[in-house]
Amino acid sequence: MAGRILGTKEQLRDPNYMPPLADAVPLGIQHVLAMFASNVTPSIIIAGAAGFGFGSDQGALGFPDMTYMIQMAMLFAGIATLFQTIGLGPVGARLPVVQGTSFAFLPVMIPAVAGLGVDGMPGLMTGVVIGGCFHFCIGFFIGRIRFALPPLVTGLIVLMIGLALLKTGIQYAAGGVPLVGKPEFGTLSMWLPALVVIVVALTLSFATTGLLSVASVLIGILAGYIVAALMGQVSFANVGRASFFDLPMPFKWGFGFDPAIIVGMCFMAVISAIETVGDTSGITKGGAGREATDKEIEGATFADGFGSALAGVFGGLPNTSFSQNVGLIAMTGVMSRHVVTIGAVFLIVCGLVPKVGAVINTVPINVLGGGVIVMFGMVAASGINMLSDVKWNRRNMIILAVSLSVGFGLQLEPTALQHLPHTLQILATSGLLPAALLSIVLNLLLPQETAEEHAEEVG
Repeated sequence: MAGRILGTKEQLRDPNYMPPLADAVPLGIQHVLAMFASNVTPSIIIAGAAGFGFGSDQGALGFPDMTYMIQMAMLFAGIATLFQTIGLGPVGARLPVVQGTSFAFLPVMIPAVAGLGVDGMPGLMTGVVIGGCFHFCIGFFIGRIRFALPPLVTGLIVLMIGLALLKTGIQYAAGGVPLVGKPEFGTLSMWLPALVVIVVALTLSFATTGLLSVASVLIGILAGYIVAALMGQVSFANVGRASFFDLPMPFKWGFGFDPAIIVGMCFMAVISAIETVGDTSGITKGGAGREATDKEIEGATFADGFGSALAGVFGGLPNTSFSQNVGLIAMTGVMSRHVVTIGAVFLIVCGLVPKVGAVINTVPINVLGGGVIVMFGMVAASGINMLSDVKWNRRNMIILAVSLSVGFGLQLEPTALQHLPHTLQILATSGLLPAALLSIVLNLLLPQETAEEHAEEVG
């Protein structure tokens, strides 16, 4: 029935097909709902880590900065998505690839701005721009480096990203960093709305299908928001100060050169590029039953980098393809890039209206914590799922063991490297970069399992 309404089977597998507008609009909005919470969350986390987010001692002075970052998350997710769906010269896959603010960069960005307030933003944004330009250049040789990043390496990296973020989720749910060390931290009044988010999100994920399932985290956050409001934890005082329309400001925080941030952003650009290759391939396989072409993969990578660099110019964070929307395409069976274009336009409109960012900013930190516990856990689970494709012989187990032990250990005990130069400390104590580098190097250097070793294991 759905196929006859939307189009023929061949039309639905065609990226250039435009379904009837009455169906295309809700399908486009569905893509936005599936990624909305994940898209704005990194900006909120970075603002909080820097010190001008939730509970900031800057008070009203910090509010416009956080709202602005939320705006840029929506605006440039929409613009980067248009690069993918419509294209701009060699930029863009011309496929229904949804772009959004990347979680992957958070383990590098959080320590780079921690506690610095707006003073930490020039260096971060300069790193985003340079990292985006580097990311763009990866498009020229993306096919040649895929051999160095098998599921063993990429799965470990994604797992490390999730593990690096889990502490943030728990802190948020318990009341946020500003309450750490205070009696209010970890009280039932903090945890209750967060638990409501988790319960509702899990219930919808497993007990429903369609839109309710794919937007389960967003709906869970709305449920937690209602509970928090009933408990008096929601304030709309700042919404009235936000304007109804505003344009992005280039170089809002100026420039700053921090080698650690630049190196970290460039390294993570490689990881993000590989993720986009996987998502692009997943879209063509799930929606059209074919492999992605080299041109599509190159175009998708170019769009990743160009969108990230452009976002950094205007004070936004790096963009990447969103995997949840890949699954949504496979679920709906609608491959149309024009449907995703509609969703992108909706994001752009929201990004130009500060009132929307201000309303999002009213979400209490503990409510957001419930959402990010689920989201960050899913990142770690995705890494484990990728590792399930690995053949677990002694060689691969040693690579995983050493890389995970060093990376996660440094993250848990950052003072172990306190005598290193500041730049190396930031890069190493993220945990992610050491784990990634070790796994890549060991995978390239260690010999493959011999036939005798395989026979011993089988025996």
